[in-house]
Amino acid sequence: MSRSLALGNGNILVCFDKNAQVRDFYFPYVGLENHIGGHFVHRIGVWVDGNISWISEKDWSVIIESGENAPVGNTTAINEEIGVNLKFLDVVYNEKNIFIRKVLIKNARDYEREIKLYFCHEFELYETRRGDTAYFDPVNNAVIHYKGKRVFLVNGVCEYKKFDDYTTGVFHIQGKDGSYKDAEDGVLSKNPIEHGLTDSVLGFYRAFKPNEERVVHYWVAVGESIDEVVELNKYVLEKNPDYLINTTHDFWNAWINKIKFSFFDLDDRIIKLFKKSLFIIRAHSDNSGAIIASGDSSMLQGGKDTYGYMWPRDAAFSALALDMAGYVNVSQRLLSFCNNIITDQGYFMHKYKPDGSLGSSWHPWVRNGAMELPIQEDETALIIYSLWEHYKISKDLEFIESVYNSLVKKSADFMVAFRDEKTGLPKPSYDLWEEHFGISTFTTSSVYGALNAASNFAKLLGKKRSAIKYEKAANEIKEAILKYLYDSKEGVFYKMINMEKSDTTKEYQIDKTIDMSAPYGILTFGVLEPNDERMKQAMEKAFDRLSCKTLTGGVARYEGDMFYRVGENIPGNPWIITTLWFAQYHIAKARTIEDLTIAKGWLNWVVDHSSSSGVLSEQLNTFTGEQLSATPLTWSHAAFVVTVIQYLNKLEELDLCDNCNPLN
Repeated sequence: MSRSLALGNGNILVCFDKNAQVRDFYFPYVGLENHIGGHFVHRIGVWVDGNISWISEKDWSVIIESGENAPVGNTTAINEEIGVNLKFLDVVYNEKNIFIRKVLIKNARDYEREIKLYFCHEFELYETRRGDTAYFDPVNNAVIHYKGKRVFLVNGVCEYKKFDDYTTGVFHIQGKDGSYKDAEDGVLSKNPIEHGLTDSVLGFYRAFKPNEERVVHYWVAVGESIDEVVELNKYVLEKNPDYLINTTHDFWNAWINKIKFSFFDLDDRIIKLFKKSLFIIRAHSDNSGAIIASGDSSMLQGGKDTYGYMWPRDAAFSALALDMAGYVNVSQRLLSFCNNIITDQGYFMHKYKPDGSLGSSWHPWVRNGAMELPIQEDETALIIYSLWEHYKISKDLEFIESVYNSLVKKSADFMVAFRDEKTGLPKPSYDLWEEHFGISTFTTSSVYGALNAASNFAKLLGKKRSAIKYEKAANEIKEAILKYLYDSKEGVFYKMINMEKSDTTKEYQIDKTIDMSAPYGILTFGVLEPNDERMKQAMEKAFDRLSCKTLTGGVARYEGDMFYRVGENIPGNPWIITTLWFAQYHIAKARTIEDLTIAKGWLNWVVDHSSSSGVLSEQLNTFTGEQLSATPLTWSHAAFVVTVIQYLNKLEELDLCDNCNPLN
């Protein structure tokens, strides 16, 4: 089940399913550890007229939206069968590790009755199934879950009166479904303590007059000790939950509006998604630097792992979006993080945990009996490329000097050396889609862009020999791209080539699969100018072959893509990223306002396929438009932000807008 909302403050990340139930709760890093695990759930139930109704049941109509100027969840849940309406306002407090829900409960009947609201919690602390403890704390009138240095305190008030009922228990062990079953009769057993795989329930009981509304404030405080969460609980009670909600809104409102973009002729829907995309990227950005691909752990249920890692590739694109939008401090933390994790040899591994340790991988160290580096070289290149883009906006020369030898020079020297002697192309590595091993056009183009960036840094710092060395290698790679990776007869760039060695010859295996990343790489890293005839022909052929000719529309990654494939006679599912790449091409080559019409249309297409809360998925069902795979995907939101700002920059370039982008 994809996620409909993601809220965070750089230390915790909370993700919600389509029924507004909490499914992921990450702490102490964004992306690590998930103390619900995605396979458990924090249920919400309403007991009225002698029966319990869980918000996940089909009788509930749930609409989840989010704020335009603050990362605030706004959910409406209506159940006409039982005559109860709920409105949720959800925030993660920006200053401290506190998640707050404000719930407006309405008795939608014209007679008086009692309504009970239940919050249920299934925790899996440290992502392990044993040794948790849940207990009722009578001193602070709260329920506390703990194991070692992972402590969660849950509490709440209804119109400033404490909750009415509670229980603790175990779930999914000893033949027990969970303590949520205890709520079915409208009375909890008040079990004061339990250990093992523990859960808990809080109950709020109130009499409602006809059509009366009442407010419940509920919160979860997170820390590394019981004393810490008790202090956070006192802080909420002293400050007042509404005060914390309001100050959180004020902070993020100031954050999102600090750069006064003039959006010119862009629709309000695009502007709103632009802002929401920045919030989602920020929510997935850990305060220690890592930017994870997605907090959606539902992928775990159908595979071997989640998207809760820092891929240098995804993170580099997110940093680029943050820089272009003016949030250089967040992207700089990512670049510092990368400076700390790069290998001594000058390359990045496949992916990393948010604490800087190595993530899981499917790239082997051995191929055909010989050792091969298990890397995607584009990930190394993209970090250096994004670092130059960061400098162009931040002008923070002291930061560049501090990472030049340890990050720029180290990786640039690796990229210069990691090349085939005969062709000058980079040696084979895994492509950006993490599937195929070879010399791909995208990776090669990214290395070209990164070496030019490294040369620029060397010139900036007066390192002339290195500047010449990197520029020379970049030029050799550009020549090799046009010689070995371009099919002049067909007017396309190859997905990739591979070389088979023998005693006397070197033969090339050519993968002619049309891949959107090939012309995009040529465009983005400046191998060819946007209006170069070769560029135009390659991009238009890619669009012709990869556009999804269904009602959904959009652009697939490459021909024959099987990832989440939903049918035959299609190139693959449309991806948000690759569709926006085509929009970026039209922006780059535009010479008049009319030329931007296509790009603007694709921006509206993305808005049409976002969720009601503004969440973008990785890909879409070709036939139904349903969001598929990781949702939200940070990279999708980054691509949207980048495309909007490129659109604004083009307006300025064409003298159609005086100050569309004040960062220019």
